[in-house]
Amino acid sequence: MSKSSISGVDSRVSPSLVTRPTVLVTGGSRGIGQAICLEFGHAGWRVGVHYRERKDDAARTAATVTAQGGEGLLYQADIGDARQVDAMVQEFVSRWGRLDVLVCNAGQATSRLVLRLRPDEWKAVIKTNLTGTFHCLKAAANHMLAQGDGSVIVVSSFAGMQGGAGQSAYAASKAGLLGLVKTAAREWGCSNVRVNAVFPGWHRTELSAPALSRDLRMKDHVLGRSPDLNEVARSVYHLAQLKDISGQVWNLDSRII
Repeated sequence: MSKSSISGVDSRVSPSLVTRPTVLVTGGSRGIGQAICLEFGHAGWRVGVHYRERKDDAARTAATVTAQGGEGLLYQADIGDARQVDAMVQEFVSRWGRLDVLVCNAGQATSRLVLRLRPDEWKAVIKTNLTGTFHCLKAAANHMLAQGDGSVIVVSSFAGMQGGAGQSAYAASKAGLLGLVKTAAREWGCSNVRVNAVFPGWHRTELSAPALSRDLRMKDHVLGRSPDLNEVARSVYHLAQLKDISGQVWNLDSRII
């Protein structure tokens, strides 16, 4: 088996015998973020489980990470606030010495047609999904560039490529993430910091449920089904460790772009 590109950790060696690699997952309390946290935890990583309000859910995720052989800790912040994000990342690095992987998963959505979308609804979605991710990338890069190594995975959406009725703010924010990812990849590649994006596909979570029941059309999926959540988490885990890939967008279901 080959060595991981993150912190030189050999997958054959027990994490207790080496310095455990570290990952911070925003929006890690439930849904896709939770699955990603558990995947890293199962592999023995130190996992920062970020949450904004759902502390109990995040605590259960962190406890499961630890029970599976990793080390889970909670980190609270409103990612729309740059100062809170900076403080969270600094606390993370101060505790564990480095930040190997950042997974930007936190997000919110609203389901309203363009002509009915209120300005405050638009601003709230953009603030979390796009501006919040910008804050996280900037805070993490300060440490990753100094390390000369790091991987960032941004959870975007197929909607950012195709749009969708009732998804104007969400689709616009996710489309913006693609430009942000590709720009950061260009700027940070010389320091061996990789930045990639994934489209995780439809999953029945609190965030997606309203649109899922109304807009999902399985005929758009050539396999006729949405992806398995655990398979998505494994894909993110694997992508985070690939040392020679950056600036790419990965679609993790069977819809053809």
